[in-house]
Amino acid sequence: MPDKSFRVFATCDIGQPALEILRQRGYQLEVYPDADPPPKSLIIEKVKSGVDGLITTLRDKIDAEVFAAGNGHLKVVAQLAVGFDNINRADANVHKVPFTNTADVLTEATAEFAFFTMAAAARRLWTAEKLVREQKWGTWHPFLPFLGDEVTGKTVAIIGTGRIGLAMIKKCSGFDMDILCYDAAYQNKDYIAAIQRVMDLRFDTGIQKQRTTIRYVDLQEALSFSDFISIHVPLIREGEGGTPTHHLINDKTLRWMKPTAYLVNTSRGPVVDEVAIAQALKGKRLGGAALDVFEKEPLPSDSPLRDPAIEDTCRLYPHFASAGRITRLDPHPDKGMAGRCVQGLIDVLEKNYGGDIQQMPYVVNKEAFKRD
Repeated sequence: MPDKSFRVFATCDIGQPALEILRQRGYQLEVYPDADPPPKSLIIEKVKSGVDGLITTLRDKIDAEVFAAGNGHLKVVAQLAVGFDNINRADANVHKVPFTNTADVLTEATAEFAFFTMAAAARRLWTAEKLVREQKWGTWHPFLPFLGDEVTGKTVAIIGTGRIGLAMIKKCSGFDMDILCYDAAYQNKDYIAAIQRVMDLRFDTGIQKQRTTIRYVDLQEALSFSDFISIHVPLIREGEGGTPTHHLINDKTLRWMKPTAYLVNTSRGPVVDEVAIAQALKGKRLGGAALDVFEKEPLPSDSPLRDPAIEDTCRLYPHFASAGRITRLDPHPDKGMAGRCVQGLIDVLEKNYGGDIQQMPYVVNKEAFKRD
């Protein structure tokens, strides 16, 4: 148990089972009560008042202004997300405040959502349901008023082979798909080789009728030869190091794709140029798109993605990919985002791992705490 009563401000209710863990440990916990995010001024006010820890979401801008308000007493920012685009890493490092995230636990939920939305877009499930709900379903016909596209046996491009990309590969392999992989940062060739062995075994034993393959290729080949494209890269802007991914999908790269291809993005909104996507759909240079993340969230009312002309080919979701009950709310750090968020907070405040930030598994900015 902690030797003092830590004060924590949560900008969002992350679920009572996880928050109760903190209360039972004697923490003084204040949770912002509204569904909408608190204004930044309120976060600064709470930090100035002497809180030891913040629980944040992607909606909260945590930068130099917030860290400066901590004035040496803010000890940790615990983020309820894998991404941390809202947290200024350089500012956190200057003020020596570790921040944590919730990687891993949402991997399978996000990958299965990507697969489900890919299939739903291809088979036109929304369009078909709308037909029934609007009482426009007439007599049965073999190909009218429209047909969808099968997923089984097609080619899918996995853009980004980190945890979620690899989980998506696993799911696609079960649908007898050829898989083209692209990753500018790291190629997990051992995993790809293992998937190929599974594919070969399925074919050799007659489980699947056609032999399938998986391999790494360059971006143009991945986009040009695939029936489906699923995006799983981090957001890297120009000048941030590594290979930039901001607007990786743009007018140029969209023109590499088949006009019948379907694009799915469950990574970060700014990875795709939304104006270019809308224009490609409107010009019938893209078969369909399913987007769970956007350049600005919530999606503005004047977004070109809301154009009624592309309504039937553009599926829009509310940053929903990880929204499974266990994934979002389970208090166990190996199962739920809430549990991992709370554990990351506890590790720092209670100086677990001997107080060595480098050893704490959920801390992101470990580089700021290297020992000489």
